[in-house]
Amino acid sequence: MANRQLRAIEAPFVALGPSGVAIRTRIKQLTTEDEKVLTLVGAHLGSLASKDLKARCRDGLGHDSDAWAARKRALTPQSSARWAGAITKASHDQWALARRCQLAHIQSLEAGVSMIRHRLSLPVGEKGSKRAPGGYRSKQEWHAKARRLHVLEDRLERERSDREAGLVHVVRGGKRLARNRHNLPRAGLTEAKWRERWEAERWFLQADGESGKRYGNETIRVTPEGEISIKLPAPIAKLANAKHGRYVLTAWVRFWHRRGQWADRVEANRAVAYRIHFDVARGRWYLTASWQIPPAKTIPLQAALAQGVVGVDTNADHLAAWRLDVHGNPAGEPKTYRYDLSGTARHRDAQVRHTLVRLLHWAARHGLAVAVEDLDFQAEKTREKHGRRKRFRNLLSGMPVAKLRARLVSMAAELGVSVVAVDPAYTSKWGAQHWHKPLTSNNRKTTRHHAAAVAIGRRALGHPIRRRTAPPPHDQSDRAGHRTVQATSSTPGREGTRPRIPGPRTRSVRAGNGAKAGDQCAQHRSGHAAEHGFWQPDSLPLSL
Repeated sequence: MANRQLRAIEAPFVALGPSGVAIRTRIKQLTTEDEKVLTLVGAHLGSLASKDLKARCRDGLGHDSDAWAARKRALTPQSSARWAGAITKASHDQWALARRCQLAHIQSLEAGVSMIRHRLSLPVGEKGSKRAPGGYRSKQEWHAKARRLHVLEDRLERERSDREAGLVHVVRGGKRLARNRHNLPRAGLTEAKWRERWEAERWFLQADGESGKRYGNETIRVTPEGEISIKLPAPIAKLANAKHGRYVLTAWVRFWHRRGQWADRVEANRAVAYRIHFDVARGRWYLTASWQIPPAKTIPLQAALAQGVVGVDTNADHLAAWRLDVHGNPAGEPKTYRYDLSGTARHRDAQVRHTLVRLLHWAARHGLAVAVEDLDFQAEKTREKHGRRKRFRNLLSGMPVAKLRARLVSMAAELGVSVVAVDPAYTSKWGAQHWHKPLTSNNRKTTRHHAAAVAIGRRALGHPIRRRTAPPPHDQSDRAGHRTVQATSSTPGREGTRPRIPGPRTRSVRAGNGAKAGDQCAQHRSGHAAEHGFWQPDSLPLSL
């Protein structure tokens, strides 16, 4: 079998830390008047935000700083200068996010179109390979995919024309919630409940921080003691109960997570952004504080791996981990951290956080770095590539790759644990080939996922994934003179299967038919002069 060309493997690198922090707490014991004021402010500013987003989308690619200033001037008389700045910035960010999503959608359509064209060009029933799918199974499926190709081509053409014109489609409040209006029984909502949730999602109660201003924010101000005050827009400034058109809430808040960091910023008048949000399903108000932090300087790769590494293999329902020393040898017992990603988004997020906490605390206790694969399944989830393999597509979609990666980096930075990203190429295959069987014993059942974790850790440490072979026994070679058969890092194809060389040791040919079979002087053969030559010992001296 001819050797397939292996793709180039990227070098491991230390992942960058987070650039921002967000904490949230509940606003308790609000009075009826407080809720009324918050509702009026959110609804009024939300209507202004909808109009401003419409104007931003209408400008498209022709938007510039002058248009931005004109939008802000138009909003200022109906709110305030700071509220207008927050609204226009939010509209610009939302338009930019829609543009990025539009590009991702175009790339997904292009991948689907090219895959269908490839499979349509193949004969019906032709088998595929591991790298590319084959033809369609039947003429009916071929015909259905030919029709789908025209549908995708029309969508692709429409999306491309919209992108060239700078046109994006944005729904304030969320597209999913907007579509639920047309199928309320299936969503488990009544029209009144849907309307209440829809209006709450379209409110605008967020303000960016300002360094040098009192407590880091002049629009939504939170004192170190937890008092909340809001700058009211001009049309409802008559409801103010404090000076300078401000309304002070009766309820006080207290942050528990990162409280010391937040208090230091507030007391030093450093910028802190706030967002007030109403959860309709629970009937609760929440306050979210966020601020930017300078990106932490990543330490060199060798310094991060000085004490060893924890190789982690990501799966749909668990993380398989194994500790490796600096020489790439597995140490201790493997670890399995399970999670359940069924249920609500909050439940899934809590499961991921709880799993990462246990993993990172284990790594921090031993001073180890965490090595993970730099995975991205966005191009692998399409049904056009995997066809009827729904279980495999669901498996890929169920892996919390993006969520786990973001959580892992941010949580590891707090514990001082370095995260090393490695190329995921062939880790599962080579891990099972070289490490699954050697690490399995009567007392330990090693899974292929733990073998892949060892492969990931060795790649992060800069070692080949192939394990070092054991030395030969005594008197079968040169009394254990050559210790291993380990390829160097510059040897091409060192991770592949070692070829079998004909000879007596491999038992592929009979003894005496090897490369040196004709040179009997170099061998110890029965009846040869090298073994039965004439020999006479010297005489002993008489003095002994």
